[in-house]
Amino acid sequence: MGECDECCDNCGCRWKDIWWLLLCLAVLIVVALIVVLVVAFAFVRQVVVTVDDASLSRLALVSTPATALAYNMSLALTIRNPNWAMSFKNTEPLEAAYSFDGQQFDRVRLAGEGDTHGAKKTVLYRITSGSDSAVVALGNAGVAEFKKENATGVFQVEVVVSGEVKYTARLSKCKIEAKCPLKLQLLLSGETVVFQQVKCKLAKADKNC
Repeated sequence: MGECDECCDNCGCRWKDIWWLLLCLAVLIVVALIVVLVVAFAFVRQVVVTVDDASLSRLALVSTPATALAYNMSLALTIRNPNWAMSFKNTEPLEAAYSFDGQQFDRVRLAGEGDTHGAKKTVLYRITSGSDSAVVALGNAGVAEFKKENATGVFQVEVVVSGEVKYTARLSKCKIEAKCPLKLQLLLSGETVVFQQVKCKLAKADKNC
């Protein structure tokens, strides 16, 4: 009888040990889950914007009667979302503006309001645009800079990507602004020019973004 009681006491101790072990494991799992959720959703990593390819087949100064640029340009622009748990939705259209000597001469839409971008996804935008008379306020200094660059056949064109997005599980909306300074050699018929990828510089993120 005494041996049986001792056996039962040992069994009871073992069950208590197992119960405490399971409780500790459950607490560790909950803590680990909280840590993962904090890491996944508490901090936003800004998008990465690059221009992977670009070509300029025409850029000429015209008067209509205002100063304007006649141009044809194509771009391959990528936007990568580095956040592994958060996708985002455009709350404003995503656009790319073209500037010469600090003056905007055209703007194109990349994606519309409501479009989504998945977590850890990279989206490639191929843009071909042109105009026979894109009005631009260059002034005398801008015209002089155009003539200077035209003599070399290499033009400095800036592309600015802008938009506003909302990330998964976050209330705040975040502005996107990335400046991409490009040096583009004017393509002559039959020529090919090797383009070096340009990583665009992002503006400082707003609070909570």
